[in-house]
Amino acid sequence: MDYLKTNEILMRRRNKVILPVVENANTETTNKYVCTMIKNIEGLGFTFSPRLYEELIKLPKQDLFVFYEELVVILKGMVGANVEYHPMYPNFPHSVMKKTEATLFLNAIVHYWSKGTLFPVEEKEERLPLFDTTKVTMIKPGTLSDIEDIFKNLCASKTSISRVDKDDLEYIMKNFQVTLPSEIPLKENVALIGKICLELKTPAHELYSYFKTATDVLRLATALSDGDLSLSTPVKYKSFSRYERRVLLDLLEHCGNIEEDMLRYKGQWIRVGERLHPGEYKQFEKVQITFHKLRNEVKIETFNSNVEKVLKEKEYVKAIELLKKRPGEFARRLDMLLRNVDHKNVVINTFKDIANQVSIPVLFQVRQHFMERDKEVRVFFPKGNLARSYALDNDATPIDEKYCQAVVQICETALVDCFKEREYMGKVYLSEEYKKYAIPFSQRSASKTLRTITRGSRLSCEENTNVIRGFIWWTNEEDDDPIDMDLSAVILNEAWEKLEHISYTHLCSKEFHSVHSGDITNGGPVDGDGVSEFLDIDINAVLERGGRYVVFQVYNYSMEDFSSMSHAMFGWMEREDGEFGEIFEPKTVKQKMDLASQSTVCIPVIFDCQTREVIWCDMNLTINGFHSHCGGNNVESNIQGVAATCYAIVNAKKATLYNLIQLHIKARGIEVTSKEEADVIFDIEDGITPFDTDVFMGEYLV
Repeated sequence: MDYLKTNEILMRRRNKVILPVVENANTETTNKYVCTMIKNIEGLGFTFSPRLYEELIKLPKQDLFVFYEELVVILKGMVGANVEYHPMYPNFPHSVMKKTEATLFLNAIVHYWSKGTLFPVEEKEERLPLFDTTKVTMIKPGTLSDIEDIFKNLCASKTSISRVDKDDLEYIMKNFQVTLPSEIPLKENVALIGKICLELKTPAHELYSYFKTATDVLRLATALSDGDLSLSTPVKYKSFSRYERRVLLDLLEHCGNIEEDMLRYKGQWIRVGERLHPGEYKQFEKVQITFHKLRNEVKIETFNSNVEKVLKEKEYVKAIELLKKRPGEFARRLDMLLRNVDHKNVVINTFKDIANQVSIPVLFQVRQHFMERDKEVRVFFPKGNLARSYALDNDATPIDEKYCQAVVQICETALVDCFKEREYMGKVYLSEEYKKYAIPFSQRSASKTLRTITRGSRLSCEENTNVIRGFIWWTNEEDDDPIDMDLSAVILNEAWEKLEHISYTHLCSKEFHSVHSGDITNGGPVDGDGVSEFLDIDINAVLERGGRYVVFQVYNYSMEDFSSMSHAMFGWMEREDGEFGEIFEPKTVKQKMDLASQSTVCIPVIFDCQTREVIWCDMNLTINGFHSHCGGNNVESNIQGVAATCYAIVNAKKATLYNLIQLHIKARGIEVTSKEEADVIFDIEDGITPFDTDVFMGEYLV
C-alpha cells in the first residue's frame, strides 16, 4: 500500500491517517518525538487526537520518522505550504501602503520592461510574530474500512462527482481489493469504473449488469477517450484496441432497445462507429442493423419523438399518459404541464402516484424549483458545465401558488417515505450551521480543495477576523514562456454597484484600507520556487464605506487556460491584523484550491462583509475575441459580467444539507438539542461535517 497517497485521500476526506503495522515498539523512545511533532504540525493548523497519539508512541523510531515526513508533505500540500511565496514587495502590506502612486507605477514599468525579471529593491524587515488565535484540525487514526467506505459512497452516488473524486475512485480500485456493488446508479460512474475494468482486462460479461442502455456504452467509449462524460461537449474518439472494440460492441449488443437510445446521440454514435468497425463482428447482428439505420437515415420512432409530437399538437392528456411511464421525465416536465394543462389536478394527482419512483436528487430539485418559482430572478446552470451560471429576469408564466405548494408537499412526502425504508438513526443532533451548506447535487466541475465545498455554500469567518488575505501562486511551463497571472478584487455595495477595485492597475486603496502585493508578470521556471501575489481586504473599512460584497478573481493575462498549467493555486487566510506574522501563515489558511479549469478567469469566492461569511463560488469565465487582447482580461473591463455572475450565485436558492437531514430525521430519527445525548451528530467540526461530501452522496442522497 502506498501510505502517502492513501493518507492524502484520508486526510482530505476524513482528517484521518493509517499507521504502518509494527511490533515490539519502544514507547519511552518515541514519546518525546511525538510531542515535538505535535508542536511542529500546529504551525500548519493541525494536531493529533489522543487516540492517534497513543498509537504513534507505539511506533519504532524509524517508522515514526517515515510517517511524520510523509504526513508533513500531505499537510503542507493541503494548506499550500509546500511552496515558497515571493511577492513583489516582501514587506507587504505596509510598505505598499506607504509608497506613492508614482513610485508604484515606476516600479511596475521597470518590471514589465524586463519581462518580469527585475523587482523593486526592498530589504525584508523582521516581522512581529503572529498573535492570532487559530483553530487546529484534529487528525484521527483511520483504517482500511475508511477507504472502503469512501469507495462505496462514491459508487453509490446518484449525483455527478468531481475530477478529484474520480481520481480517488480509480486509485482505490487499482490498489485495494474492493468489491463492486451490485448497482452503480450514476451513469458517469459506470463509465469511469468500466474504463478501469477494461484496463484490468475484465471480461465483457462481468459488466453486462452495469451497462443497461446504449448511452451507458457511449459514455464508456467517451471515458476511454478522456472525454466529457455528461456528453454535453464534443469528443474526439480514440482508435480503440481490438479488445476495447469487442467489449464495447458486446455490451451494446446486450442492451435493450438500442435504436431509440442511439438516435438520441446520433452524431456521436456515427463517429464512434467509425472507430468500432461493427461490420467486422458478424456476431453482433443487432448492433450492425442499428448502425445501418443511423447511417442511412432510416426512420426510428422513439418515446421522445412521440412525446414531442403530442405536445406540439397540444394533446396534453396523451402527453401525461406517455410521460407517467417515465417518472423522472414527468418530474422534469412538471412545470410545463402545469402551465399548459387546463385540468391541473390531473397533473398533480398523476405526479402524486408516481413520485415514489423519481430519484431523490430530482425530487429535491423539483421541490426547490417550485418553492422558489416566483422569485424575481431565475438562475440557470448549463448541463455539463456547472462552473458557469446565468441570471435572467423571471418572466415565466405564473402558476397558482396552491399547485406549487402541492408539488412541494408531494416531493417531501415521497422523500420521507423513501427514507423510512432506511435503518433507524436514533437520536440526531443537527447544527443550525447546516442551513448554510448546499446539497452536493453536482460536483462534476468542482476544483480540488483543502475542504470540499458545494457551490453556493456559506462559510462563517473565524471570530476576530478583520483582514481577508487572498493569495495566488504559479510557475511558467516547460517552454518557460512568461505566464502572467493576476489576483484582483472588486468591492460592491448591496445593489451590486462597484465602489472600488484592487488589481495590478490599482494596487492600493487608502479609502478602503485594501492593498495588493504587486503585479508579477513572470512565473519563473516550472521547477523553480514560483511567484505569488497577495491581496488584503479590510472588512470593517468596507462596511464603513457602504460596501458589502468583495469578489476575488484570478485572471490568466497570458490567455492560457488554467488546465494547461502545471502549477497554479488560489487560497485565502483570515487574519486579525495583516501586519503581524509572516505574509503567508499556514495555520490561518481557510481554503486552498488548485486552478485547473478550462478557462482564463476564475471567481473562487465572494465575501459577504455584512454577514461575515464566505460564499463559495468556484466559477469560471472565459473572455474571447478582440477585447481579450486589448486590456480586457482584467477586473476593470469585466465588472458588469462579474457582478451578474455573483448576483446569480448569491440569489440562487438551493436546497441545503439542513433540509436533507431534517427529512431523514422526520422519517427515521428523533432530533435532540445536545450533542452529548445524540447517536448521530451533524456539525461543522464534530461527527458528520458538511465537508464529508461523499458521505452525503453515498448514504443520504440515495
